[in-house]
Amino acid sequence: MGLIAAGWIIVLLLLGGVALERTLTSQVKANFDEQLRNQLTAMVASAEIDSFGEVWFYRTLGDQRFLEPNSGLYWQISGTDYDPYPSRSLWDRTLDLRGDDEAGEHFDSDVHFYDSAQFDEERLRIAERTVILPGSETRWTFAVASATEEMDAQIQQVRLILIWSFAVLGFGLFVMALLQIRYGLSPLRRVRAAIQKLRTSGDNRITEPLPNEVEPLVEEINMLLEHTERQAEEARTHAGNLAHALKTPLTVLTNAATARDPNLNEAVFRETKTMQRHVDHHLARARAVGRRAVGQARTNVRQSAEAVRRAVERLYPNGRLDIAGSKDALVAIERQDLDEILGNLIENAAKYGGGSVFVTVDHEPGGPMCRIWIEDDGMGIPEEERTRIFDRGARLDTGKPGTGLGLAIVRDVAEIYGGSITLDTSEDLGGLLVDLRLPRA
Repeated sequence: MGLIAAGWIIVLLLLGGVALERTLTSQVKANFDEQLRNQLTAMVASAEIDSFGEVWFYRTLGDQRFLEPNSGLYWQISGTDYDPYPSRSLWDRTLDLRGDDEAGEHFDSDVHFYDSAQFDEERLRIAERTVILPGSETRWTFAVASATEEMDAQIQQVRLILIWSFAVLGFGLFVMALLQIRYGLSPLRRVRAAIQKLRTSGDNRITEPLPNEVEPLVEEINMLLEHTERQAEEARTHAGNLAHALKTPLTVLTNAATARDPNLNEAVFRETKTMQRHVDHHLARARAVGRRAVGQARTNVRQSAEAVRRAVERLYPNGRLDIAGSKDALVAIERQDLDEILGNLIENAAKYGGGSVFVTVDHEPGGPMCRIWIEDDGMGIPEEERTRIFDRGARLDTGKPGTGLGLAIVRDVAEIYGGSITLDTSEDLGGLLVDLRLPRA
């Protein structure tokens, strides 16, 4: 911010300084030319034609420098067929006037200004005008010349004043910009101090009063802390649940090994399968929580359902699986988690149903949640068992392979993303109706 401010200050002051320098320089030159114009007008007004046809002044010009040799201020009158009539200040020199080269060039009412380097020791600024005086047919060129040393000195002084003034102004603006930056960013330093205090004191929220400009930032930080705390609590809960779930199988195996139980092999096989179910369940929950923390996901429900249908149809080629509903419905859930949810539900419908499965995507398009129906033509689930079936390891049909974790994982992952799942009876197919609700993206 300081570098940007310094850059803009330099650019703007340079542009302003150049513009002001040109304006003031033009004003000095205009004043200098105006003085030459006034002296030229006085010359023309004081000139007359004598009896010999030559020009003379009936009154003396006021500036004494016209009488001092090499004073830097000169006048000269030139006419066709007449010798130049110079001021005494020119001494033995004459001016090369443009009106002498081309008689008709400056024969008008305007005064013409130009610079001349005729004299090596000084540069001149010349004002000239060609007129015809009463009583004469000759075109006379009146000229006033002045050395530019004084004007150049004034211009140099103006430039020095501008350089020092703008340098001081630029330095002052840069210092003010730095002070403004420091003052403007001071709330962020207070936020940093508050976060440092938060880290060292053990508090879990920033409660110090801070300026309104950083209140949104503080609110976001507090929300992030709350989110992190909630994730840590979930992680502790998952770890505790997993430890509690593994404790009983490990105790059984330890007792069996200590007592040298002859059925130790069967106990190891049975209890390790139980532990594997618990590990799979908690790993699924942990993956869902981790992916949810990455950010807001957007997944097309129809694309996920079609991918699951292709996989299920290979497992159950004799079944019929139809999908209807919206093709554009989006839910705020990662694609991998949605595939796992729909895969478990559709596979269960194909496994335990009578062969027909019907999936409806976005059953209520105008609702706040995206409702996904999975229906089958099987025996369904009794109403009194619809709550227990979501428990880990719960199975109603033990004659078919499975771990009893599918619905538990589906419920847990859906709830992690803010969704829900309920069971009902399908009116069209007569079997089970799974009503899955997920937040829209």
